[in-house]
Amino acid sequence: MKFRMRRCNQCGEYTLQNICPDCNEKTGVIFPARYSPEDKYGKYRRILKKQQKMN
Repeated sequence: MKFRMRRCNQCGEYTLQNICPDCNEKTGVIFPARYSPEDKYGKYRRILKKQQKMN
Protein backbone atom coordinates (compact mmCIF):
# COMPACT_ATOMS: atom_id res chain seq x y z
CA MET A 1 0.00 0.00 0.00
CA LYS A 2 2.88 2.42 0.64
CA PHE A 3 3.70 2.63 -3.07
CA ARG A 4 0.19 3.84 -3.81
CA MET A 5 0.69 6.98 -1.74
CA ARG A 6 1.00 10.03 -3.97
CA ARG A 7 1.51 13.76 -3.44
CA CYS A 8 0.12 16.63 -5.46
CA ASN A 9 2.80 18.61 -7.29
CA GLN A 10 0.79 21.83 -6.98
CA CYS A 11 -0.75 22.01 -3.49
CA GLY A 12 1.20 19.30 -1.61
CA GLU A 13 -1.91 17.29 -0.67
CA TYR A 14 -1.40 13.54 -0.10
CA THR A 15 -3.78 11.15 -1.87
CA LEU A 16 -4.06 7.69 -3.41
CA GLN A 17 -5.34 9.04 -6.73
CA ASN A 18 -3.46 10.07 -9.89
CA ILE A 19 -5.25 13.43 -9.95
CA CYS A 20 -5.48 15.67 -6.87
CA PRO A 21 -9.10 15.93 -5.69
CA ASP A 22 -8.52 19.52 -4.43
CA CYS A 23 -6.83 21.24 -7.37
CA ASN A 24 -7.17 18.68 -10.24
CA GLU A 25 -3.39 18.60 -10.88
CA LYS A 26 -1.16 15.55 -11.46
CA THR A 27 0.22 13.72 -8.45
CA GLY A 28 3.60 12.04 -8.14
CA VAL A 29 4.97 9.10 -6.20
CA ILE A 30 6.54 10.24 -2.92
CA PHE A 31 9.07 7.42 -2.57
CA PRO A 32 12.42 7.33 -4.40
CA ALA A 33 13.31 4.50 -6.75
CA ARG A 34 15.00 1.46 -5.23
CA TYR A 35 18.79 1.35 -5.32
CA SER A 36 20.44 -1.08 -7.70
CA PRO A 37 24.20 -1.41 -8.28
CA GLU A 38 23.41 -2.23 -11.93
CA ASP A 39 21.53 1.04 -12.43
CA LYS A 40 21.69 1.88 -16.14
CA TYR A 41 20.47 5.45 -15.78
CA GLY A 42 22.06 6.52 -12.48
CA LYS A 43 24.70 8.58 -14.26
CA TYR A 44 22.05 10.60 -16.07
CA ARG A 45 19.97 11.13 -12.91
CA ARG A 46 23.02 12.49 -11.09
CA ILE A 47 23.80 14.86 -13.98
CA LEU A 48 20.19 16.08 -14.00
CA LYS A 49 20.25 16.56 -10.22
CA LYS A 50 23.42 18.68 -10.48
CA GLN A 51 21.87 20.81 -13.24
CA GLN A 52 18.70 21.38 -11.23
CA LYS A 53 20.73 22.28 -8.14
CA MET A 54 22.67 24.94 -10.06
CA ASN A 55 19.50 26.63 -11.34
